[in-house]
Amino acid sequence: MPKTINEFVQVAHHNAINKGWYEEPRTFSEVIALMHSELSEALEDYRKGRGFTEIWYEKENDLGIVFAQGKQPAPEWKPCGIPSELADTVIRIFDTCGHLGINLEAAIREKMAYNATRPIRHGGKML
Repeated sequence: MPKTINEFVQVAHHNAINKGWYEEPRTFSEVIALMHSELSEALEDYRKGRGFTEIWYEKENDLGIVFAQGKQPAPEWKPCGIPSELADTVIRIFDTCGHLGINLEAAIREKMAYNATRPIRHGGKML
């Protein structure tokens, strides 16, 4: 299991390559839209009343989709819920950073250091 952010970036990117996500080129706009779609799926789960930490599992078989709660029955069962959709968002970001050569770990450290210098609720916006 990766230990650093940049290790996660490399693992996510290599998995995406191995699963065929780079067989056809995508524009940066398409990639951002895919990240956004994962956040939209998290929002849909929230709108359906799902809990922030609620995870369930799905697997398709001859009868349709089977659901399970609790512990993941096996690795091939798809995790679902807000935590999974947020994880999908981060995984897409990791993959994109790996593809584009972005040092995400350095960018996060730099941005968090800057954010620590900002005033409370800078900008005064409500949302």
